[in-house]
Amino acid sequence: QVQLVESGGGLVQPGGSLRLSCAASGSISSFYAMVWYRHTPDETREFVAFITRNNMINYADNVKGRFTISRDNAQNRMYLQMNSLKPEDTAVYYCGAGRYSIQADYWGQGTQVTVST
Repeated sequence: QVQLVESGGGLVQPGGSLRLSCAASGSISSFYAMVWYRHTPDETREFVAFITRNNMINYADNVKGRFTISRDNAQNRMYLQMNSLKPEDTAVYYCGAGRYSIQADYWGQGTQVTVST
């Protein structure tokens, strides 16, 4: 059983930046894909980004150009650099790991991101 722990969330003003981290208890290189999703205040679940084992990357249209996903296999960590944050980015962000596809089999507990003045 893999444990995933997100960190790096917080309160930031519009236009600001945050870097989320997802630490895995095991080797992330064993997973086909690592993903980020978010749950918005109205409880909508949104895809944010994924990165595969061979570094294929995809972003949701509403974060493309502002967010950057990356992974460090040696550290068993995944990151989400979030720039030019908007109030509509406010959500609980979850990282996930998919063993065989971009559908996650394991999830972290989430980290809150609040974008507000």
